[in-house]
Amino acid sequence: MNKRILITGTSRGIGKYLVDYYTSLGNTVIGCSRNEINYTFKNYEHFICDISDEKCVKKIFKKISITHKGIDVLINNAGVSSMNHSLLTDISTVRNIFDTNLIGSFLFIREAAKLMQKNKFGRVINFSTVAVPLSLEGEAIYASSKAAVISLTKTLSKELSNFGITVNAIGPTPVKTDLIKSIPQKKLDALINRQAIKRYGEFQDISNVIDFFISEKSDFITGQEIYLGGV
Repeated sequence: MNKRILITGTSRGIGKYLVDYYTSLGNTVIGCSRNEINYTFKNYEHFICDISDEKCVKKIFKKISITHKGIDVLINNAGVSSMNHSLLTDISTVRNIFDTNLIGSFLFIREAAKLMQKNKFGRVINFSTVAVPLSLEGEAIYASSKAAVISLTKTLSKELSNFGITVNAIGPTPVKTDLIKSIPQKKLDALINRQAIKRYGEFQDISNVIDFFISEKSDFITGQEIYLGGV
């Protein structure tokens, strides 16, 4: 079944991969990022937007409602991180991380759910991180924002269940993208050694879990979190 899929943070990395993957399967994909993109795919539409900007988010969904008549799947991929000791973390960093990771996710879920409820069908996938269950030092604010995303996932799974909308979360291990470029290799190696399966995550590992969550057969799966790598 062709689905209308909205993905945030699609300028590069995991987001760009997911656009490529889901358009290749014949889906209609809408994406957004803060910056321009340097690629095109068939059946792909892109918006420039700061996902924590409520007015901008509402404009995107108004256009989606007019052009695509609704949305079936929301993948909240956009996120920012900062690895630093809490005593050296300034308040602007804290606000930026929570604005993007939590507030941005909430705004997109709220607006997507308004469209999904009309068809009594919807799949929401949020992104967490293994930094949450591992309580990684140096990532107090990043992990806290993603822990809040898990709480949001569980609560909204109950609030939206009567509309046929499921809400689940995936927590990737380190994937070789720009998000981890600033992390020292020694710390990455130590993190991977804490996993049951000691390797970096791959894009396909992520899309495999998302495929499970968005399947029409997964209508009884909601409020769940899956951390990769055996964490």
